Amino acid sequence: MPANYKIALLMTLFAGLATVVGGCFTFFIKRTNIRALSIGLGFSAGVMIYLSFTDILQTSNELLLKFFPNNSHWMVFAGFALGVTVAVLIDYFMPDHIEEDLFSPQEQCTHNHHRIKRAGLLTAVAISVHNFPEGMATFFVTTQNITLGFSVAMAIAIHNIPEGIAVALPIYHATGKKRLAIWYTFLSGISEPIGALIALFALHYFLPQAAIGFMFAAVAGIMVYISFDTILPLSREYGDGHYSVFGIMAGVFFIWVSLLLMNQGAH
Repeated sequence: MPANYKIALLMTLFAGLATVVGGCFTFFIKRTNIRALSIGLGFSAGVMIYLSFTDILQTSNELLLKFFPNNSHWMVFAGFALGVTVAVLIDYFMPDHIEEDLFSPQEQCTHNHHRIKRAGLLTAVAISVHNFPEGMATFFVTTQNITLGFSVAMAIAIHNIPEGIAVALPIYHATGKKRLAIWYTFLSGISEPIGALIALFALHYFLPQAAIGFMFAAVAGIMVYISFDTILPLSREYGDGHYSVFGIMAGVFFIWVSLLLMNQGAH
């Protein structure tokens, strides 16, 4: 078993079930009024992008350097490209879970309950598929570095909150059933720890040590693609570009200072 696997599973569960928190928000406030989430999403993207291009890719190169001393950088590049490709394929075969109907006022939504409920169900399926590689990413990172894994888990949890809103809002408005809406957010979020369990199984039985570094680079590719393709566009939907950019820079500065303080404490 990889080191820290229990902590890694718990962190992944925490990040995944943040969708349920987002689902609960829909009972108190309208999605169109949650401008603060624009900053929160930008913050999440800033953290994930910064971590990917600094710590995660650097760790990937360090792990691969032992096995490919002359070509480690090319292996990192190949792993990153693989991660982006996986994320692109997921987007290609699954419907986008950012749907126009979800931004309509409640009084407009009531005109077509069946369509709105279907939108919620498709959103739940799409988010489940998107969460699956995120769970693997969080698990892989945490098994190698708990502090870094915690940062990744927090960033993913932040952007899972509005994803929970995207699932619960149409289902709740179409059916009026809170428990049903929360149940679907739970099913969407639980795919993340399921991804972690599969990652644990792969680490224990299939993946050689050299593949861990390659997978780290792939994780970075997935995280960067998710940030640019999903999190940042959603951030702009909640507010204007200034909110989004402010959140991004706040995330970058926050995680940068945090890593500096941690490295200083280590020395």
